[in-house]
Amino acid sequence: MAKEMQQQPSNTMYTERDPEGFENGATKNLDDDGRVKRTGTWLTASAHIITAVIGSGVLSLAWAMAQLGWLVGPVVLMAFSFITLFTSTLLADSYRSPDPVTGKRNYTYMDAVRANLGGRKVQLCGLAQYANLVGITIGYTITASISMVAVKRSNCFHKHGHNVRCHESNNPYMIIFAIIQIILSQIPNFHNLSWLSILAAIMSFGYSLIGLGLSIAKVVGGAHARTTLTGVTVGLEVTAAQKVWSTFQALGDIAFAYAFSTVLIEIQDTLKSSPAENKSMKTASFVGISTTTLFYVLCGCVGYAAFGNAAPGNFLTGFGFYEPFWLIDIANVFIAIHLIGAYQVFGQPIFSFVETRCNKKWPENKFVTREHAISIPFYGVYYLNFFRLVWRTIYVIFTAVVAMIFPFFNDFLGLLGAASFWPLTVYFPIEMHIARAKIRKYSCTWIWLKVLSWTCLVVSLVAAAGSVEGLIQSVRTYKPFQTKDTE
Repeated sequence: MAKEMQQQPSNTMYTERDPEGFENGATKNLDDDGRVKRTGTWLTASAHIITAVIGSGVLSLAWAMAQLGWLVGPVVLMAFSFITLFTSTLLADSYRSPDPVTGKRNYTYMDAVRANLGGRKVQLCGLAQYANLVGITIGYTITASISMVAVKRSNCFHKHGHNVRCHESNNPYMIIFAIIQIILSQIPNFHNLSWLSILAAIMSFGYSLIGLGLSIAKVVGGAHARTTLTGVTVGLEVTAAQKVWSTFQALGDIAFAYAFSTVLIEIQDTLKSSPAENKSMKTASFVGISTTTLFYVLCGCVGYAAFGNAAPGNFLTGFGFYEPFWLIDIANVFIAIHLIGAYQVFGQPIFSFVETRCNKKWPENKFVTREHAISIPFYGVYYLNFFRLVWRTIYVIFTAVVAMIFPFFNDFLGLLGAASFWPLTVYFPIEMHIARAKIRKYSCTWIWLKVLSWTCLVVSLVAAAGSVEGLIQSVRTYKPFQTKDTE
């Protein structure tokens, strides 16, 4: 018979205390905050970061390079890499306050802002973070379905020829993706996601290497794609206005390709306290960002060399390659599996936020707080919470429905990158560092940090403008059963 239990207070509502952990008042199985001892290391954190960072964005980098050219493209990629690494080290020190090693834990990005800045900035951070997380989960639903459709279309092209218009609706595949996510969303919290993130990280390496290998083969095979120092040429390939908008959109795509600050604090909250969490997180950030930057530069530059200024928005699902069709199929299956894990990495903070708020507001409501212990063969005891089951199912269905209504890939990536890059990756980490380190106003350090922040704000604004323009054009030209990246 299933037992019932009331939840213990927790950042995710679902952390249970082990009764055997209490010996003579000691809590050997609990951390310093009374929660179940964290077991994450820099290695598992790196897997989370790679899962979050190496995503669908890597597939659009050849297109972004085509808009920027050999001169600006690699410089922009490296600039975003250095900025993200720098600000992630600042953000890692905000996990504990006031001292980054011995201070009180901040379980979420909002908690860190509340402890270091306070005021309206807490609400602004929450709005930026959770709106962006919702957007990313919608975007991943779209991208995963495009990859699933690409497998079927690849086989169609192989069977009937490359000139056949093998149309296929994305909607059934979005439904399949949503069903998988409904099941996986019952994973209680971020602490139980390590295995899924490691699998997803392996998948991301897999399809990145396949795309890179195919691009190298295309270049070595004698493909003579037209490339230039400044990217697509005004007057020959695009108009001046199109060049400006596509350049802005490319900045948004690259910004999106480095987006993981939205879940950095939540990832850091999975780390064990020895060595210090900020030290492990800085190591994980360095490993994760260095690894992804290497892949980005290779995929972006080699992809541009292979396709030139005509690079597709997604060189695997956009059919820059048709053969070998079985390898294209494997790559797209890898993408879909990776995005299944990435959806959870970005979705779990949303789940935790809503469930924690509801638990605090209705602590006596058994539907919200009660967990039912169910023994599952070969798994052990699973704690079923009906509120978690209903709410997370509704959320996944919501993201799938929005994705069906809004099936545009490249422009959506740019808009997500533009919306999150400045506030979450740059502004709040810098402001919290200034407040925590008590940096004197108008000092040299204060001035250059502010210059960096305002420069990144300008980049975010122009990237957002380019993405909105791209979305408008996509809406005007959209045809059912045909997404922009497959035209």
